[in-house]
Amino acid sequence: MNKIGLFFGTETGTTRLIAKKMQKKIGDELCDKPVNVNRITPDEMLKYDALILGTPSYGIGEIPGHGASGCFEPNWAEFFDQMPANPDFTGKRIAFFGLGAQERYADRFCSSLFPLVEKFRGWGAEIIGDWPIDGYTYDQSAAVVDGRFIGLIIDQRTQGMFTDERIEAWLAQVTPLLVEKLAVAA
Repeated sequence: MNKIGLFFGTETGTTRLIAKKMQKKIGDELCDKPVNVNRITPDEMLKYDALILGTPSYGIGEIPGHGASGCFEPNWAEFFDQMPANPDFTGKRIAFFGLGAQERYADRFCSSLFPLVEKFRGWGAEIIGDWPIDGYTYDQSAAVVDGRFIGLIIDQRTQGMFTDERIEAWLAQVTPLLVEKLAVAA
């Protein structure tokens, strides 16, 4: 595919809002419209070589879905239920973003991002787009690896005033790397 695929899971619609902001900033020429993972098949995602994937945080570090995390809407867990046994994401470049509430869930802030990233890493994807931990206040996050978040972290609840600035800075970092992958695939 000659565009960036942008997919997300959501429960309340906030992850969808962030995905829409990202797509608007990247533009229609480079990025397809964002799509909820509860509306696609794995084959629709697999056709992209460059992806941005987003998730809310529910439960205690689980992948969001009906099961342990208690989502009401189908989410990432239900999408993965459709995935073939060993999907091949080798050669695909993926940037991730996660949403969470650092004050309300300080003990597990955005921890759902970690198992999502690890799942795609295990399937051979190249992961890009880490983000500094500066400016956030929390006690613990599984999404911190080697002193940085493994993707863009958005706390729309208590730091919504920083959202646009963070999206812009992160997209400046990841978009050229994703576009580079598009050029190679073309």
